[in-house]
Amino acid sequence: MPQPNGVIQPLQLDHLVLRSVNPSRLIAFYCQVLGCTVERETSPQVGLTQLRAGAALIDIVDVNAALGSAGGAAPSRTGNNMDHFCLQIAPVSEAQIIRHLRLHGVEAGAFRHRYGAQGRGASLYIEDCDGNQLELRCKLAK
Repeated sequence: MPQPNGVIQPLQLDHLVLRSVNPSRLIAFYCQVLGCTVERETSPQVGLTQLRAGAALIDIVDVNAALGSAGGAAPSRTGNNMDHFCLQIAPVSEAQIIRHLRLHGVEAGAFRHRYGAQGRGASLYIEDCDGNQLELRCKLAK
């Protein structure tokens, strides 16, 4: 059984991102059926609506807008509609996390400040061994 690595310590799911061909319908479902609330919306050109789901966010992106079109073809029964999910991790230094990821052969993007369930924070993107994209978000330790 794999053991925790001691560098990256997941705290909670921060958010997940769903791509949609009909974002209004999906937003209505999550709000009216599941009780989420709209927390934040971007311009239609960007195409992002963030829904509050307890301590986490569900991001809905329009596949015909800037963010959603970056994910490729529109989702279908055989296509992918999840863009990525985000893990909130315990504070760690940027150098420490990059070194740890490289040790395991994981390429990482640059840290950037992005908005998530806990507000603005530093995060980077990686892919798991099956090609799933995930975002690691934390308060950077000095």
